[in-house]
Amino acid sequence: MGSVKQFQVTFDCAEPERVARFWCEVLGYVVPPPPDGFATWDEFNRSLPPEQQGAAFACVDPTGVGPRLYFQRVPEGKVVKNRVHLDVRAGTGLVGEERLAALQVERERLEALGATCVQVLVADEHNESCIAMQDVEGNEFCLD
Repeated sequence: MGSVKQFQVTFDCAEPERVARFWCEVLGYVVPPPPDGFATWDEFNRSLPPEQQGAAFACVDPTGVGPRLYFQRVPEGKVVKNRVHLDVRAGTGLVGEERLAALQVERERLEALGATCVQVLVADEHNESCIAMQDVEGNEFCLD
C-alpha cells in the first residue's frame, strides 16, 4: 500500500497574484516568504526576465495542513466549466435554514472580494444546501 502524498492545486489564470490573493482571503491562506536573497516578492519578480515577471504566484495554509495553491499565467482565457473545483466548507455540521444562512453570510463576504454567485441550491430530500460561485477569473467553486 502506498503512502499518502502531499499535493498542490494549480490554477491556470491571467493574473496569478490577483487570483492567489483572492484565495488567500477566501481560505485564510498566506503568501509564503520570498526566496532567499530577496526581501519581497516584488523584488524577486523584478529580478526575472520580463516575460516571466508576474507569471506565477502561490499561497499556503499557515497551519501546514491544507494543500499549497499555485497560480500560473496562461495565454488562453477560461472557456468551459472546470473539470475539478474546490468546495469551500463553510457550512460543515449545519443543516437546513441554519446551514443556508451560514452559506449566505460567506457568499456575501466572498462577493465583496470579487466572487460571483452562480446558483443557490436549496436543500431537498437528497442534498443539503450549497452555493455555486465563481472566483475573480470565473473559476467555479462551491460553498458547501
